[in-house]
This record gives sequence, structure tokens and C-alpha cells, in this order.
Amino acid sequence: MSGEFELDERGRVRALEGKTLEFKRDLSSPTKPLRTIVAFANSAGGRLGIGVNDDGTVVGVSDPLAEEERISSLITDRISPQLVPAIDLLSIGEATILVVDVPLSTRRPHFMTDQGPEHGVYVRLGSTTRQADPALVAELERNARGMAFEDLPEPRASLEDLDLKTLSELRGRSTDADDLVALGLAAKQGEETVPTYAGLLAACPSPTRFLPSAWVQCGRLRGPSGTDIFDQTEIHGPMPLAVDRVMEFLLKHAYKSAVFGEVRRRDAYSIPVEAIREVVVNALVHASYAERGTPIRVGFHDDRIQVDSPGLLLPGMTVESMRRASRLRNPSLARIFREAGIMEQWGTGVQRVYDQIAAAGLPEPRVEEVMDRLRFTIYLPSHAPDVGHGIDAKYRNSTPSEQVSAQVNEQVSKVGEQALALLTLASSGPMSRSELLAGINLSDAYGNYRRHILPLIEAGHLARTNPDKPNSQNQRYVITEQGLVVLGAQENTE
Repeated sequence: MSGEFELDERGRVRALEGKTLEFKRDLSSPTKPLRTIVAFANSAGGRLGIGVNDDGTVVGVSDPLAEEERISSLITDRISPQLVPAIDLLSIGEATILVVDVPLSTRRPHFMTDQGPEHGVYVRLGSTTRQADPALVAELERNARGMAFEDLPEPRASLEDLDLKTLSELRGRSTDADDLVALGLAAKQGEETVPTYAGLLAACPSPTRFLPSAWVQCGRLRGPSGTDIFDQTEIHGPMPLAVDRVMEFLLKHAYKSAVFGEVRRRDAYSIPVEAIREVVVNALVHASYAERGTPIRVGFHDDRIQVDSPGLLLPGMTVESMRRASRLRNPSLARIFREAGIMEQWGTGVQRVYDQIAAAGLPEPRVEEVMDRLRFTIYLPSHAPDVGHGIDAKYRNSTPSEQVSAQVNEQVSKVGEQALALLTLASSGPMSRSELLAGINLSDAYGNYRRHILPLIEAGHLARTNPDKPNSQNQRYVITEQGLVVLGAQENTE
């Protein structure tokens, strides 16, 4: 504990106030310190240092034992349900401060007794304490009981509101009504089975009929303040299908260039595609869909991409702890994302984003709780209209042939082993999606198709036998002349 109250060279507490740490000079106005203690108990725990100024200057308390007794009595008399934090005396130099160590409570939500449970619940928002609205109070209550909003049944909906064909395609296996209950996508209500909110999010073509926040708003925003809306779109439908549509919008406004490898051409973009995709997936999976009228927002600004999702961090989580581990707000929805191959692992996505951003040479992303939402910001090179752009900006003074030569020397890409295995399978004759994926030991899930087969189609190495109906059940895939050249070139190098 004392580590948080170490002094710097100026004699001030080195640590800064944040979600789990706050300073108070004294208890002359006890209401604010008590609200902070309530907020710590409801959010992620925390420590309140009494006898420290906001700037970290240690002033101490004049009568430590009397102040310890006073804060204990105030907590007992003015906070409900009963909360018993640890209160310690800590000597710093010649001064003594009180440290109130508040754990994340299992009896939350706690509230100020005189305000009651409707108006007296507080949570931490960064380094500030804010009053919780009814939706957040309800989530705190559910979370303390180990319940998730997504598990609640929606009595206004029926199983006919779910698109089982799309859900089956996402999962790569047939899905019926019994499967829905096992997956947490439906629940029994008396003699009837109705969708849960997780089911509506995963498989309803129009989830906003039941969940007003279950959609994504995308915008290309120009200017220093981002008030010039250059382009925008709304994305409705099952949440797993929203990921690709969000990325299509962002890539439409990114700058693209061709990178030539030994055997094929590929596109390179001016934004870190995989990292941004991971952030979008996290926003969709972790959003609080209990919030009314606050959609997920993806803003492409001139110098950043900003992803806002409704809902603060779950109790017990901080921005710092997100990088080490993740807790799922919507585990049933997350399972569908994972089975579809959209979300590869649980609990490692945020750290991967930081690693990918660092590898791209971009500034560290910023994660913050803002009002009633979590905001993830990825900083970019300027995409303002009056600035030279594109991945090839460094080649602007070169001839086209020099640009191609420089790119070939700088970035050489080879077809991966799984792609070569798919081309080898397809070279024996037309094959279905499931046959191709089974040939490389993968399930017939949409995410596996998107990651492994679709890139070969886009590169011209595979072709559909029925190109006018890409989703046809009779669709087969064949190797192209270009694919044969790739396969032959690779064999000649072995």
C-alpha cells in the first residue's frame, strides 16, 4: 500500500489520482469523501488518502486516531448496505495520513443512505466520482448476482425473429431451437421458448426492434474538431455481421497502394487494419446493450479512429487491467463471435492491439471512460484532404517503375502454407467451402472462410463456379490459371 504514497523529488505523492486512487485534504466536508468510498466499492475498489492535497502535497491529519474513529462512524452511519473498509494510519515523513482501503464489494450497489438507492449510487469515471443512472444501477445489481443483461428473455420476440440460416453459417454447423437454449440465445418462459437478448444480438435481422442501441453508426469526420461530416452510414442487423461492414466503411476512406510480392499483388492501407478490426470486435462484444438509444459509434477523423461503445468497464476492471485480461460482459454473444472465427481468443485482444500499433510505429492508443461509454482511440498519420497521403507518399518523386521496384525490395510476401494447401486441394477439381476447410483441419465457419478462402478469391487464385450467387448452397470453388502459376512457382522453389 505504501508504494502508492511514495514521494517524488518535490516531496509530493508520486502516484496520480485515478479510478482507484483519490486524495482529500481533510474531512471538513465529508460528503464527497463518502461518495468516493461508495464509488470505489461499486467500481473496482480503491484507496482514499486523507491528509493529501489534490496536487499530492502531504499535509497529514492533526489527530490521526480521532479522525480514524470519525471516518469509521461516517461510513457506518451514511453508507448502505454496510461497508467495512480497512482504515490504516500511514506515516510519511513527519506527517500521518489516513488510508481508507475499499475493496470491490460483493454487496453492491452501495449508496448514500440519505439519498436512497435510486439517487445515491456512485461510480468512478476515471479520476472523478459520478452519480449512476438507473441503467447503470441495474447493471451493478445484475453483476453482483452473477447475471448478464444478455441472458434476459425478450417476451415480445419469438424464435421466428431469429435467422437460423445465418446463425448456422456463422457457426459452421446446423443450429436449431434446442441449440439456441444451450447456447444461451433462447430461454424457456413457461411453455414457450423465446429469444434472449444474446439471441437477438447474434441472429436477429432487426435487433433494434427490441434493443434500441444494437446498431453501429460510422462516420468520416473532417476538420480539427471533427464536425464536418464527409460521409456516414448506419449498420443494422446481427452484430457478428457488422464487423465486416464497419471495416468496409473505414477502408473506403483509407488510402491504399499496391505491394508486389514474389507471386502476387496485395493491397496495403494507411490504417492498421487488424488492430482496428480487433477494437471494433471488442466494442461489439463488450457493449452494454441495456443502454437506450446510444449506439456503437466508429468515427474516422483526420488524425485518429475513435470507437465508442455504450457502457463503462465492468466492476473490478480498470483501463490498466484491460491489457492483462478481459472480462466478458456478453459471454453468449462472444461465443458466437468466437465460433464464427471473428474473435480468435478470449482475454488477449487489447494487448494484441497495443502490440500491433507499436509494430506499425504509431502512437500508443488511448482508452478512457467518457460519460456512459468506453472510448478507444487509435492515432493515425494525417488523412486531412490537404496533406499528401498514401502508403506510397515516400515514393511520390519516383517514376512508377521505381515505385514498383522499391516496393518489391521493401516488402516481399509469400503465400502461406494453408493457402497453398487450399490451392492444392482445389487443383483436383471443384470443391465446396466445407471440403476445402476440412482439408486444412478447420470447421466450416464463416470466419474461417473469410480468413482463408475469400483472400484467395480476391487475389484471383480461386474462382466461384456460380459467381452470380456467392452464397448459393451449390457453390463450388476451382483453381484459376493464376492460382496454378502460384502453385507451380512455389513448387519450383522447394
